[in-house]
Amino acid sequence: MADIFTLQNLIALATLTALEIVLGIDNIVFIAILTGRLPEESRAKVRRIGLMLAMGMRIVLLLSIFWVMKLTTPLFTILGNEISGKDLVLLVGGAFLIFKATKEIHHKVEGEHEAANASGKKKIATVQSVLFQVVLLDIVFSLDSVITAVGMADAIWVMVTAVMISVGVMMIFAGAISEFVERHPSIKMLALSFLIMIGVLLVADGLDQRFPRGYVYFAMAFSLVVELLNIRAGARKARA
Repeated sequence: MADIFTLQNLIALATLTALEIVLGIDNIVFIAILTGRLPEESRAKVRRIGLMLAMGMRIVLLLSIFWVMKLTTPLFTILGNEISGKDLVLLVGGAFLIFKATKEIHHKVEGEHEAANASGKKKIATVQSVLFQVVLLDIVFSLDSVITAVGMADAIWVMVTAVMISVGVMMIFAGAISEFVERHPSIKMLALSFLIMIGVLLVADGLDQRFPRGYVYFAMAFSLVVELLNIRAGARKARA
């Protein structure tokens, strides 16, 4: 036990847990936006299932760590860029995220109005279709998360524990985040823009073009703070 709970492992656990929570925020936002089109009574259940699938997928990948690391072996070369299995997953996942976020923006701006004119009621997604899309993106986010975990920790128990804690934290706050996003359309539009940015980053990673994540996360945080200030100012003006 003394060899397991060393200071180095505990520091790695705390650091990796914090990083997994940060990396999981985009997953929560994506699930929140998808479940927002479900009947209200199904949203909480689907959010829980989506996050449980994300945790299960991460743990399975961690236990299959040698197979995961083989995904970094180059398979072929395109325009001087070596493409591995991981790169393919990132390219497909990034393209899907860009497509899905763009489609949701169009749906918010014009699609709902067109659908209402055509059928007289808002189109509601099915639980199966939402879960299928959640699983697709869980694969991409899980792969990125697991490879990050392998680079930061040596003990498998540290990686698995960090994943379980981070998903537990996400489950606690997923409902509040989803409700907040649904209540404020401007935040939902901002979140969709963030997802497009993350999709572009995933595609860039798949093409071995690395962009510092710190700058991107700072820009996202700054935009979010400005929008929260706008919402607060609007609420105060309405009360006045």
